[in-house]
Amino acid sequence: MSSLALAVRDSSTMLRRNLLHARRYPSLTLNLLLTPIMLLLLFVYVFGDVMSAGIGGGDRSEYIAYLVPGLVLMTIGSTTIGTAVSVSNDMTEGIIARFRTMAIHRGSVLIGHVIGSVLQSLASVVLVGAVAVAIGFRSTDATTLEWLAALGLLTLFALALTWIAVGMGLISPNAEAASNNAMPLIFLPLISSAFVPVDAMPGWFQPIAEYQPFTPAIETLRGLLLGTGIGHNGWLAVAWCLALTTLGYFWSASKFNSDPK
Repeated sequence: MSSLALAVRDSSTMLRRNLLHARRYPSLTLNLLLTPIMLLLLFVYVFGDVMSAGIGGGDRSEYIAYLVPGLVLMTIGSTTIGTAVSVSNDMTEGIIARFRTMAIHRGSVLIGHVIGSVLQSLASVVLVGAVAVAIGFRSTDATTLEWLAALGLLTLFALALTWIAVGMGLISPNAEAASNNAMPLIFLPLISSAFVPVDAMPGWFQPIAEYQPFTPAIETLRGLLLGTGIGHNGWLAVAWCLALTTLGYFWSASKFNSDPK
């Protein structure tokens, strides 16, 4: 069997393993998924009218349209925290040492985690999107091409954050530390343009919100879903995704290959 065929076969096996774990132990994913859903309901039904007026909107429905793209990307960040915990568990519970004694492709373990996490992230996005539609979100102005571009952006963003989460899991001594290390993946959307425009923030705070990966991704997704312009945010979002994917991949591969356990 060629090395490529071996890698595909073993990565498929590891993917099935991780999906089975997610199905048998769904509590972690569900707990992380509740955060963006609760924020969605909180900001729509408690703060919706006030926030809509504050950003110059007419009513709550306009704020729903503004809010949903940011919470969709926040959902991806929340889901990948489970990946960091899962990788940390594998590294500390001895299964990786067992895998290294077997005739399997070395990179298949991480590939299985990454593909499984991306699929779970997209499934979580669908669930959050369903809740958003149920409370009034509509994307009637987006074309088919824009919907496909939005799906591509979500997939690329999930891949980027997943590789970063894998690296965080590999450097963590236990599951609790992995969860804490990955908390920026939830914290960063809170200081982005997810809830209010960057222009509405204090001047000294605007660079913090603007020069981070979530803001251009949110603005791009918002433009695609609502059929509005995205300006320079499109290429910035793609550049951030490619940079984070590359960084996360080499960081994770280096740590995984050098770990003696």
